[in-house]
Amino acid sequence: MVRLLKFLTPPPKWKLPVYVLLGIFFGLGCYVLYLSKAASYLSDSPETCVNCHVMAPQYATWNHSSHREVATCNDCHVPHNNVFNKYFFKAKDGLRHASMFALRMEPEVIFILDEGKEVVHNNCVRCHSQQLTDPKLAAKVPNHAHNTQDRVCWECHREVPHGRVNSLSSVPNARVPLPESPVPDWLKEYMKETELENE
Repeated sequence: MVRLLKFLTPPPKWKLPVYVLLGIFFGLGCYVLYLSKAASYLSDSPETCVNCHVMAPQYATWNHSSHREVATCNDCHVPHNNVFNKYFFKAKDGLRHASMFALRMEPEVIFILDEGKEVVHNNCVRCHSQQLTDPKLAAKVPNHAHNTQDRVCWECHREVPHGRVNSLSSVPNARVPLPESPVPDWLKEYMKETELENE
């Protein structure tokens, strides 16, 4: 352990520049976490999903669906088998989304990946298992068991909860919560004062 610390410690003449650079990188990292509202992704709030503007159609269609009353985005799109898997999946999916958004690689029309489809299907079954095994439905609905096995739920329930709308251009006037400005109030005031002085 002592050897490792000795190896990682810079020589005396490099200590100050190394510590300054580490401080700058640490500060920039904290600022990026603040700007990206990273802490909001630990919650289950649906408004978090519209931190990224390309999710506006999904938020708007969910907000007008019956699922709005009983389920958030994470209830459907994140595994619930254990807390570690839930946050691992959120982190992995979130990093993919963030990197695509930062690199401007997001598509106009968003489609769910196969891994996400499996999670959504498992959550449909988790919440609606009673409808899948209801003896009354099995007795009254023809081919009930056949229609509820070996297929994904959205083969029949295509428009739940997002409907057919899945791109920014198809819901240009969708009302969604606008992300808060990451600019601090003191900087906004300073910018206003500077603008007034320049006029």
